[in-house]
Amino acid sequence: VQLVESGGGSVQPGESLRLTCTFSETRYCMGWFRQAPGKTREGVATIANDGTVDYADSVMGRFTISRDNAKNTVYLQMNSLKSEDTALYYCASGSPPLNWGQGTQVTVS
Repeated sequence: VQLVESGGGSVQPGESLRLTCTFSETRYCMGWFRQAPGKTREGVATIANDGTVDYADSVMGRFTISRDNAKNTVYLQMNSLKSEDTALYYCASGSPPLNWGQGTQVTVS
């Protein structure tokens, strides 16, 4: 399974970004994870093939994960961004995650 993320960037607090991940197979649970400098990687949001979603408490109500299997794409809409959301964001497939993308940087400052 190949995963390619895009959509990261630098924004100010309160602004929004949408991350995109394209993947080569549609049968897996997909997720977004992030790793901030000096911290361990943490789960942000996951979406099963049936559309069931789950979020970390820290992003609940601000981030939305969605997928379009016809386009082999999963999205992470991030609103009301905070400085503590700054991290390298990874897309992953499988539960537990087995395949990872290279990551896309999100900086909020």
